[in-house]
Amino acid sequence: MIPYNFLFLFLYFLILISIGYFSSKKVSSISDYYVGGKKLGYWIASLSARATGESGWLLIGLTGMGAIMGLSAFWVVVGEVLGVWFSWQFMAKKFKKMTDDYKSITITDFLVSHFNSRSNLLRIISATALSLFVVIYVSAQIDITGKTFESFLGLDYYVGIAIGFGIVVFYILSGGFVAVAWSDFFQGILMFIGLIILPPVILLSLNNPFAFFSGLKEIDPGLVNIWGPGGFSLINIASILGFLSIGIGFMGSPQVYVRFIAITNTNEIEKGKWVAIGYTLLTDSSAVLIGMLGRYMFTKNGFNPELILGGGGEDVLSLVLSQVMPNVIVGIYIAVILSAVMSTVDSLLVVASSAVTRDFFQKVYRPEIDEKILVKISKKVTFLLAVFALSVAIIVSILSPTRTVFWFVIFGWSGIAATFCPVIIMSIFWNGLTEKGAIVSMVTGFLSVPIFKFFIPSIDYIGPYFDKLDVMLPSVILAITTGSIVSVYFNKSV
Repeated sequence: MIPYNFLFLFLYFLILISIGYFSSKKVSSISDYYVGGKKLGYWIASLSARATGESGWLLIGLTGMGAIMGLSAFWVVVGEVLGVWFSWQFMAKKFKKMTDDYKSITITDFLVSHFNSRSNLLRIISATALSLFVVIYVSAQIDITGKTFESFLGLDYYVGIAIGFGIVVFYILSGGFVAVAWSDFFQGILMFIGLIILPPVILLSLNNPFAFFSGLKEIDPGLVNIWGPGGFSLINIASILGFLSIGIGFMGSPQVYVRFIAITNTNEIEKGKWVAIGYTLLTDSSAVLIGMLGRYMFTKNGFNPELILGGGGEDVLSLVLSQVMPNVIVGIYIAVILSAVMSTVDSLLVVASSAVTRDFFQKVYRPEIDEKILVKISKKVTFLLAVFALSVAIIVSILSPTRTVFWFVIFGWSGIAATFCPVIIMSIFWNGLTEKGAIVSMVTGFLSVPIFKFFIPSIDYIGPYFDKLDVMLPSVILAITTGSIVSVYFNKSV
């Protein structure tokens, strides 16, 4: 078993290293390093954007949610599909045109040009917020890497995160965004094939596949109720709204929207739209279905599912694979999981590096710096951010051994989204947004995430509802509200 698994992993890592090496030949400027010279076609842009947006939570976290929650986990799928559709349908073309007009290569470039900013405050806030939440988000992905090596190969958790960390840092440092885009394209295809193949294989392996739905109902009626356990209730509505709001993160998060900056033109966006929507619908639905099938296969009525399927159901994928797939194929799925992880880590690190190097160091302190020197500095910053994220992952693994992947990832995802999505949405659709409004909105979104995560849920009566709602929706609503009020007030003052 192990030789085959390690063989596939070796081939997988070899492909990534090769992508990094050949991509390095195409990097001669800071624009090449951060946005690939704005030459991406729609296949590369859409698949790399989706691979980045999904991350390791798709294969470990969402499959686990399907196992624990059953049919109601599909609300996550609905939220993601709606978010991707709205972003590509109504926002992407406008954003692309605006960034081209401004000659932007980062999200902060866009914001500074849009508001004709004369101070560095917007840049500093943007770079700080992005760097902090990217480190949290990347640390969650590194955590998934360790769990994957531990669960599938029996390797030590810390050995696993070291291996994954080393590979992804190598190809990012070699080829920058070009390497990221092409590696994400390759990894996105692996994720797609791996996920959509598995549910039919599982169903065919069952003695009576037609008994699947009734079998789940027998285990727990809540598993086949679209409203969740207990049916239609206020607490379940709050939970559903929380799941739906995950899709907001696709409406302006820098690691996703950098693809719209990098794509060749708006015609490519129209083509890429259907690729992105179809990819999201099929992969997310497959992930939930895999979890539900695993729950049917391995648990019975009265069993605590987490004792069998792991905390948050996160061992369900490994259990299913060991049951229905030959050992040789399991090795491929390890690469699929790592693809989900690395396709997110690489994009996040490049985006965070751009925030620190270009948006902060170059624009604030050294505007005259030579671009070749800046590329070298960018690589050093990328490495330091990666090391920082690795350190956070190790600390969290020690302090919180019962953590679940899904909520760890969602916290980082929400932090980035709540800081940037409201500002991007308002910048595209509302001419009344001012620089002061944008700054207040970003600060509000940034601070709201930890407040709604750690403090509001402890309040009597309303706390449980906000706990189910989670942080994305209230943080985004509050950020849009404060940004709008400040913009209107200062416009009237003038």
